Amino acid sequence: MRAIAAALLLAALSVATNDDLAAIRAVLDAQVAAWNRGDIEAYMAGYAQGDETTFVSGDTVTHGWKTVLERYKKKYDSRAKMGTLAFSNLVLRPLGKDDVVATGAWHLTRQADAPHGRFTLIVHRTPAGWRIVYDHSS
Repeated sequence: MRAIAAALLLAALSVATNDDLAAIRAVLDAQVAAWNRGDIEAYMAGYAQGDETTFVSGDTVTHGWKTVLERYKKKYDSRAKMGTLAFSNLVLRPLGKDDVVATGAWHLTRQADAPHGRFTLIVHRTPAGWRIVYDHSS
């Protein structure tokens, strides 16, 4: 019986908590706020600043935080191109105590169009807090 209790306790300790999930939501909310004020650098604060950070979109895979930042700055070089960002249908699925998969929808509202799609993120607990290490957006 003690072995079962110990196993259950270990399992409970090895999964991200509700506080962790709230912290991840706060990171994503901060990204939306930064985007909507035109601050790509602050938006990128939600990503892990390292070579392991990966962004996948369409047929393109971008590796490294700095390269992802440069991609965003090139693609969204004006407020008109950035538009207004919204995330919806966010679902967070803990993979353990240090990793969470986030899925959801993104939507840009711009004067000329309204692009939208889906995303899958792997969010990892880092010394700086929860940060995106993998982003697949379509």
